Amino acid sequence: MAGSPRVICASGDLKDGGEGVRFETDWEGERVPGFAVRFQGRVYAYLNRCAHVGVELDWTPGAFFDDSGLYLLCSTHGAVYEPETGRCAGGPCRGASLIPLSVAEHDGRVFLDEGVKHG
Repeated sequence: MAGSPRVICASGDLKDGGEGVRFETDWEGERVPGFAVRFQGRVYAYLNRCAHVGVELDWTPGAFFDDSGLYLLCSTHGAVYEPETGRCAGGPCRGASLIPLSVAEHDGRVFLDEGVKHG
């Protein structure tokens, strides 16, 4: 049922500043890739689409963070984003932002609420 929260991963699948989890979601009538990561204890999710050029951020599946584990990185053009806001922090994205998705974490699982749209 559209708009119902659905499980995208177990909470333990996301480590702070580590690999993210990829999934698909409905966006503007299309099935598109999204991803979830953990940063400073919280889970964040975004469309897997660079704000600079609409390519997926991770060249290697799940590798969304830079080497420091502090920023999300577009592996194609080097655009960097703040994990907690999705705002561009440097590179060719020039003040743009990733498109956030609504997620919640409880009972040891991470849920995506496809009925809530941001952006």
